[in-house]
Amino acid sequence: MKRERGRRPRKRVCSFCVDKVESIDYKETGKLRKFITERGKILPRRISGNCAKHQRQVTVAIKRARSIALLPYTVE
Repeated sequence: MKRERGRRPRKRVCSFCVDKVESIDYKETGKLRKFITERGKILPRRISGNCAKHQRQVTVAIKRARSIALLPYTVE
């Protein structure tokens, strides 16, 4: 598939900035599952569309949720 000249894909906006979220809670597993692949890996910023501040908060929240078994490390 050929990309048109001079046309870049539109930059994704941070969903947390749009909702004016101050902090991300590790107990909200429904929100955090959107930022994990089927394999259990954390999605990078360029794919998830988060800003740097919220991406760091998402990563810490996912790691905390994993440590107390709210989210899986891997998926069989």
